[in-house]
Amino acid sequence: MYVEAAQAPDAVREQLHTNAARIARLAQRLRHSPPRAIVTCARGSSDHAATFARYLIETRLGVLTSSAAPSVSSVYESAPDLSGSVVLAISQSGASPDLLAAVSRARSAGARIVAMVNAETSPLAQLADDLIPLRAGAERSVAATKSWIASLAAIVQLVAEWAQDAVLAAQLQQAPEQLERAWQLDWSAAVALLAPLSNLYVIGRGPGLGIAQEAALKLKETCGLHAEALSAAELRHGPMALVRAGFPLLLFTQNDETRAGMETLIAELVAQGAALLVAGMPAPHTQVLPTVGAHPVIEPMLFAQSFYRMVNQLALARGRDPDRPPHLNKVTETI
Repeated sequence: MYVEAAQAPDAVREQLHTNAARIARLAQRLRHSPPRAIVTCARGSSDHAATFARYLIETRLGVLTSSAAPSVSSVYESAPDLSGSVVLAISQSGASPDLLAAVSRARSAGARIVAMVNAETSPLAQLADDLIPLRAGAERSVAATKSWIASLAAIVQLVAEWAQDAVLAAQLQQAPEQLERAWQLDWSAAVALLAPLSNLYVIGRGPGLGIAQEAALKLKETCGLHAEALSAAELRHGPMALVRAGFPLLLFTQNDETRAGMETLIAELVAQGAALLVAGMPAPHTQVLPTVGAHPVIEPMLFAQSFYRMVNQLALARGRDPDRPPHLNKVTETI
């Protein structure tokens, strides 16, 4: 896991260069024939990348975006009318049966299939009308890292081209170097706080919610920590009742329109005596984790890169093998 996560900057560098013409053609097609909706289809870590995609597509392009439930196709054998829609399928392996069933039925129901997949010869890649290879290379650790970062980079590249956002496109070209810097940051303070614990909340909002979801999953699978990902807004709808003195929370705060609300939430949590780890902004009376400043759309992938190094260290500190989580396989064959 450690070695593969460290390779993310090179993977993104290769992807941005090699996929540029392919994504430009797809973006031109989407501008010429705008879809009535985008439907994301993914499981596990890839579904967290889809959360990131939803916020980017809806805020930058104004296109309705929703997440598909693969069991609608694979278990209930039903297919909503998807004519005029684009299904964005995201996967590392491109081999999970329920994902393939959902994509196949979506295609039969009139959707155009755009697949972001690391395995270019996979069944999912063969089903795609438009293939965007993640180009992360072989990934043997059960916990996906560099392929997940590559998923976010591919999403940003597509959205920037589709929206003809020259500023975002230019900022994305700096991401490989920024990822290299993010990998070197010292998040050992988080290891010291989290190593003896059994549970925590992981909080994000907007594009940062997908990173919170991904971090919570990695804490579960590599460290045996019960981590629950929540939107900063949803925390106040019930889950806040569990917060008490010393209750641990990890918060991701990219510098966008969500910043003011996150500042208010952090102040409330500090007043309640919670133990806070904060990535992305200075916050008094919390443990601030160092981050690399960047465009707010790029910041979440940089948070993830720093987090991956820390969570590998945390797993080892808790006496676990981050490469071999119990009861898990690299390809999850859900039906």
